[in-house]
Amino acid sequence: MEKKEIQQAAEAEKTTEKIWKRKHWHPVISGFLILAMAISFFFLLFRFEDLCAKISALISILIPFIYGGVMAYMLRMPCNFFEKYLEKWLPKKLKKRAGGFAILLSLFCAGLVLYLLISMVVPQMAASISSIVTELPGTAERASEWIQELLADNPVMENYLQTAMEAVNTKIEAWARKDLLPMLMSMVDGFAGTVSTVVTFLFNIFIGMVVCIYVLGSRKLFARQAKAVVYSIFRPRWAEAILNEVNYADKMFVGFFSGKILDSAIIGLICYIFSLILGFPNAMLVSVIVGVTNIIPYFGPYIGAVPSALLILIVDPIKCIWFLVFIIVLQQFDGNILGPRLLANSTGLSGFWVLFSVTVFSGVFGFVGILIGVPVFAVIYDLIRKLVVMGLRRNHKLELLGTDHGGNERQDRRQAEKTGMDTET
Repeated sequence: MEKKEIQQAAEAEKTTEKIWKRKHWHPVISGFLILAMAISFFFLLFRFEDLCAKISALISILIPFIYGGVMAYMLRMPCNFFEKYLEKWLPKKLKKRAGGFAILLSLFCAGLVLYLLISMVVPQMAASISSIVTELPGTAERASEWIQELLADNPVMENYLQTAMEAVNTKIEAWARKDLLPMLMSMVDGFAGTVSTVVTFLFNIFIGMVVCIYVLGSRKLFARQAKAVVYSIFRPRWAEAILNEVNYADKMFVGFFSGKILDSAIIGLICYIFSLILGFPNAMLVSVIVGVTNIIPYFGPYIGAVPSALLILIVDPIKCIWFLVFIIVLQQFDGNILGPRLLANSTGLSGFWVLFSVTVFSGVFGFVGILIGVPVFAVIYDLIRKLVVMGLRRNHKLELLGTDHGGNERQDRRQAEKTGMDTET
């Protein structure tokens, strides 16, 4: 009995000591953390430019790994596809090598697609530039003759036009003397820097390919390690929520880009077929430009139509008009029929939010923002929607949930009910 009483007294003393430490040390720790956060905030506020410079330097160092990570993410799906079927059909002795063979096949397919694209575009581009250089003097001469015939019966307009042309020629000569020649000299002086930039880019691409191979080979291990880190930091409920959101983001990116690439390939093929039928010049180059720029949401068709129309305009102005009419019809077909079928429910965003996301992200991140703006904003939109659903459920206002842009009322209600069950448990 005495031993039990002594043990109980010792345990009570330890409990009292813990309570005392918690009571007295928690305010000290909290105050220290608040002070550290305040100092960090003012340091970031007054050293923001230096911090941005350091971040830029760090990003420039990590560029090969960024390239490799992007390539690995793009090749992940074909790699999984090849590995699945190789494990099924390879002999037992070679099943362990299925992952390596899948990586090689994925890289081979990516290189083959890139080679075919370059082999189709580069000769056509060279031929187009050659034809433009050859036909440009004749086109200018025909335009001059047409203008002279048009103004033959109107000497007043001819006089105004001649005066305007002389003024334009004077300004062009002044521009060439003051701006063009110094610019060309600076380009010659910066040739060494340009060569260095190209060499650095090729080196980064090579290192990125090596990183891509390593990441593809260890992708399952990295996934397990990331999952273990999340579960070690957060409670199971929050860890599952974080992983579910990561899976949703991955689904958004894969669905959006795969659908967009397939949609753009079909649009480029349709454009090439009709360009051959209608006799548009530079059919291959124009179709590649239209197909590639179609990957850009909302603004892509307009970006691709302008240089394509200029290429046709130099050769045949009448066919340029027909090409513009054809592009308008093609983009209506893509925007109202083909695109919605291929990208059905890929992001769940309305046209307004697509335009908003492309505009904002392109303004902040440039061309990269144009590409990733829609799926990134779709993830942000989903997070906000889930928070709204949780708030409505907490305030017993679930009846305010209406049919969202994608008809998400049932999904929101299921999410709210699931959140409520998790909270209760």
